[in-house]
Amino acid sequence: MTMEWPRLVSTMRLGREDDRGEDASRTGYMRDWDRVVYSSAFRRMQDKTQVFPLSDNDYVRTRLTHSIEVSSVGRSLGMLCGEFILRKEAALTMAPQDFGSIVAAACLAHDIGNPPFGHSGEAAIQSWFSDHRARWLDGLSERERQDFLRFEGNAQGFRLITRLQNAVDHGGFQLTCAVLAAFAKYPRASDLPADKGRISEKKFGYFAHDADNFARVALQTGLLQKAPGAWARHPLAFVMEAADDICYGIVDLEDGHRLARVSFEQAHALLWPIAFPDGQQASASYRQLDDDEGRIEYLRARAIGNLVRAALAVFEEHYDAIMAGRFEHDLAGRSRFAPQLKEIAALSRERIYATPSVLQIEAAGFEILGGLLEKIVPALATPVDERSPVHRKIVQIVPRQFTRGTSAYERLLGATDFISSMTDTYALKLFRRLNGIELPGTMV
Repeated sequence: MTMEWPRLVSTMRLGREDDRGEDASRTGYMRDWDRVVYSSAFRRMQDKTQVFPLSDNDYVRTRLTHSIEVSSVGRSLGMLCGEFILRKEAALTMAPQDFGSIVAAACLAHDIGNPPFGHSGEAAIQSWFSDHRARWLDGLSERERQDFLRFEGNAQGFRLITRLQNAVDHGGFQLTCAVLAAFAKYPRASDLPADKGRISEKKFGYFAHDADNFARVALQTGLLQKAPGAWARHPLAFVMEAADDICYGIVDLEDGHRLARVSFEQAHALLWPIAFPDGQQASASYRQLDDDEGRIEYLRARAIGNLVRAALAVFEEHYDAIMAGRFEHDLAGRSRFAPQLKEIAALSRERIYATPSVLQIEAAGFEILGGLLEKIVPALATPVDERSPVHRKIVQIVPRQFTRGTSAYERLLGATDFISSMTDTYALKLFRRLNGIELPGTMV
């Protein structure tokens, strides 16, 4: 059994099933890209951590600039994969650019659900609910409990783009099912066991509250069902993931060099074998550069190009297994440059991700998000007639879209929805204000 491209590239829009309108100049997938880029949720990523929380250096990437770069790489890799797919599937009436547009839109939204302070923000939410499970999670179903105990930014992203953003309209952004399926790296529910050895089963991709929406997308695009609540990945989800892996691996190293966490010699030694593989000599353009930053930027650009072609080769080699839902590896990790990428990851962990300033702010992020949950969860989750005066004040502070839950589970989701929507700066400011450390209009 294999997936079929006419269904995988479905232009049906979630929440607006009768709208498949396109014009000669702009496909439905291009419209999806536009809907994401003009959203407030996308703009908020300019103040969300990529690697360096609350950085005062304008050069380093934020989640927003990272997402734009990933989308650019994804468009190129998607087009190349599209050329290959069309050679294999001659009956498809599409252009390679259409595949690039699907991947570009999915890439643009791939981090949109991440809470403040990056992956440490996810861990902070998980930790808080683990510590308070007896108080707030008793009475929920097992899947509902796992939504919080294993809180996942990817699932929050699916929730945001299909429900929370433009909440008045069913379907959120009302994106095409092709883009929504390509967005889903982990097409499975939270109560299913994780398998670190299978790339699509490492985490989960949707909350119990959004199960119907996810099932509708999976059915429309013809994803192969592996078990109740779990499906095989959309083939282009591998391409979206590869674009992300390529970008964060290479550009984090470039940012680390720009902030003097990584020496020129270290960055050069790691990038050179990817930029100029197989003993190639330096190009004339590279030899003309006379500054270290310019050289690293050149090597970064050339390395990304070679990594894209290497990921394409893996996609082509394993195409049949991907289409049958049997392939369970990331494209970059199976490429010819996997050893070099592992070396870069090892240095990044030592010199970039685990430096004192990053760790200190991440630790503070635990306190900030934990402190916010300590205030917001009791206010939202306590029944209306049992709320204290301070609970009622906090409910008035929280935007109304996050206070409409009717069940205990939905009220808890309102709290995590609100906190996940925050920027790093706003989370810090609200924490200080709710704890009396700072008052509006004052300087502390």
